[in-house]
Amino acid sequence: MSSPPPRLGFAQIVNMNVGFFGIQFSFGLQQANMSPIYRTLGADEASLPLLWLAGPMTGLLVQPIIGAMSDRTVSRWGRRTPYFLIGAILCSLGLLAMPFSPGLWFAAGLLWILDAANNVTMEPYRAYVSDRLPREQHALGFLTQSAFTGLAQTLAYLSPSLLVWWGLDRDATMGSQIPLSTVAAFLIGALLSITTVYWSVRRVPELPLGEAELRAMQAKPRGVMATLREIVDALRAMPPTMRRLWWMKLFQWYGMMCYWIYIVPSLAKTMFATADAASPGFREASLLNGQIGGFYNAVAFVAAFALVPFTRRFGAHVMHAVCLVAAGIGMWALPSIHDKAWLFLPMVGIGLAWASIMGNPYVLLAGSIPPERAGVYMGIFNMFIVIPMLLQMLTLPLYYQAWLGGQPDNVVRLAGVLLLAAAVAVLRVPTSRHPS
Repeated sequence: MSSPPPRLGFAQIVNMNVGFFGIQFSFGLQQANMSPIYRTLGADEASLPLLWLAGPMTGLLVQPIIGAMSDRTVSRWGRRTPYFLIGAILCSLGLLAMPFSPGLWFAAGLLWILDAANNVTMEPYRAYVSDRLPREQHALGFLTQSAFTGLAQTLAYLSPSLLVWWGLDRDATMGSQIPLSTVAAFLIGALLSITTVYWSVRRVPELPLGEAELRAMQAKPRGVMATLREIVDALRAMPPTMRRLWWMKLFQWYGMMCYWIYIVPSLAKTMFATADAASPGFREASLLNGQIGGFYNAVAFVAAFALVPFTRRFGAHVMHAVCLVAAGIGMWALPSIHDKAWLFLPMVGIGLAWASIMGNPYVLLAGSIPPERAGVYMGIFNMFIVIPMLLQMLTLPLYYQAWLGGQPDNVVRLAGVLLLAAAVAVLRVPTSRHPS
C-alpha cells in the first residue's frame, strides 16, 4: 500500500476545490431555471419530472464508467485531470446554447448533453479530493467542496435577480420568451465552468503515481468489458457503510428533486395566485425562487465550514441527521407562508441540509472504501443519487393528480416528509472505516 498523501494547507485545499465552484454554478442554473424554461417553452406541470430525466439518466450511465476509467487512466496529465477538462469544455458549450433553445425538444436534448458533461467531471473530482488529502483532512476537503457548492449556487440562483437590479429589464425576453436575465446568467456560467476547473488543475495538480502504483495500473486489463467488470466487482465488494447509505440517499434525493422541480410553480400559486407560465406573477415567482435559493445556498456556504468541528466531534451521520430534520420541517412549512420575508426562515434549514448533503455523506463514504478504488466507488455512489431521481421523475406523474391533488405545493410538503425519513435512515449507518 502506498504512503498517505501529504497534508495540505487551507489555501491549497481551497484552490483545489475552486473548480467545484464552476461545476456547481452550472447545476445551480439548472435547478433554478430549467422548470421555468420548460414551462415557457410549453411544458405542462405534470410532465416536468419527465423532462428532468437527463440528469439522473446520464449520471447513472456516465459516472460509474468514468469513475472506473479514471482509476486506471495513465496520462501525462494524471488520472483525473483529463476528465475534468473534457467535461468542463462540454459543459461550457451546453450552457452557451441552452438559453437560445428554439423549442422544448431542443432544451430537453441540450440538458442531456449538459448533464453528461457535468457528470464526466463530477466523480473524478470527488476522487481527486480523496486521492490528494490524507484521511484526517477528508472532512475539511469535502466540506470545502460543500462550501463552494453553496457559494456557486447562491450566485447562480441570484444571477437573474442581480442582473435585473443592475438595470436589465425583467420583462425583456428572447423570441422564445426566455427572459434576457436568464440568458445572461447562462453565459456567465459558461465562462465559469472552464476557467475555474483550469485554475484548480494548474494550482494543485495531481500527485504523480509511484512506480509500483504505475506498474499495477498498467497491468490492469483495458477496454469497455474490463471497466464494466470493475464496476460489477466493486458492487459485490461494497462496504457495509456504503450499503446502508443507500436508504438515506433514496429518501434524500427523491425529496430534493420534488423541491427543485416544483418550488417555482408552488411559489407562483401560494405567493402570486397563478399557474400561467406566461404571466408576470410566474416570472416574479421565478425571480423570488432565485432570491430564496440564493439565500439557502449562502447559508450552505457559511454552514459548510461551521460544520467541520461538529462533524469531527459528533460524527458525520449525526450532523447530517440534524441538518435533514431542519430542512424537512422547513419544506413542510414553506407552502403555508404567504409573506415574502418569512420565506427566508425555512431556507435556513434547507441551507444547513444542503451544506451537509454535499459534504457529510462523502466523509462517511471516503473513510469506508479502499483508496485505490476511489473513482469507481465515487461513481457508484452517484448511482445512489440518480436512481432516486429517476424514481421520482417516473413515479410522481403517476400520482400527482390522484394523491397530491395536482397541486405543486403538496409536492413541496412531500419533500419535507422524505427528508425527515432520510434523517432517520442516516442514523442507522455504521461508521466503520476501511483499513489503511
